[in-house]
Amino acid sequence: MQGFHHVIPTSEKILYINDLLKVGFNTIETGSIVSPKFVPQMADTAEVMRGIDRAGSNSNLMVLVGNPKGAEIACGIPQVTHLSYPFSISPAFLRHNLNVTTEESLSDIDMIINFCSRSGKVPVIYISMAFGNPYGDEWNVEIVLHAVERLSRMGASIIPLSNVAVEIESPILGKIFSALVPTFPSVEFGLHLHTSGNKVPEKISAAWQAGCRRFDSVIGGYGGCPMSEEEMLGNLKTEELLRFAESESIPLSFDHDAFRNACDSSSGIFSKLSV
Repeated sequence: MQGFHHVIPTSEKILYINDLLKVGFNTIETGSIVSPKFVPQMADTAEVMRGIDRAGSNSNLMVLVGNPKGAEIACGIPQVTHLSYPFSISPAFLRHNLNVTTEESLSDIDMIINFCSRSGKVPVIYISMAFGNPYGDEWNVEIVLHAVERLSRMGASIIPLSNVAVEIESPILGKIFSALVPTFPSVEFGLHLHTSGNKVPEKISAAWQAGCRRFDSVIGGYGGCPMSEEEMLGNLKTEELLRFAESESIPLSFDHDAFRNACDSSSGIFSKLSV
């Protein structure tokens, strides 16, 4: 939702998330505790969380935080189960997105993980620009491995990887996950894929075959990262992910009627908005 200029009413956000909770997703990202000056769309996240009805749902509720102050606030919201943080191996992207250096970001992560440990929340530390970047920063597989090793030592056990603003091809997905998954068996790796829709089934398959089992997606593929300062790519469509699961006969705990209802809600909210 953060990529849309028009602020979506709080009541519509709550209704949509409540619809998503009936589907059977593992985790639903429900908002961000960030500066309302920079992301006004997320200013009502705490109010949204209070309106969510988790009755009968096993889905986790995750909010994104940009610093320890946001993490402390999020940890005080009972409905929140997971906190995500957008780390990056690109120093340039960290400056654009969070206005911090790499070492400052890692220091923030350490505090965020400690907040989570004390409050019973689960940290989810993303690595943005994990498959390359458009800023000219040095990038290679060893840099990715080193970052994961450091985050793992700090206590991060869920680490999704993201391309953010660079369209990537299937071979690099397979290469990165094939290097990471066997090397860090205690880490749950994920894919947060931004794409224009090019060869999506191949990309999902490459990550899956290399051992990735956590995939972020958005119904309709709406949104993107407005902080990239590059052309904004959409998100991986949930519909594409479902088609892949069906083609591979992957069992899912999934309510298809509830999903169709959530699709209707999504269309009602996003189809009338402009990025």
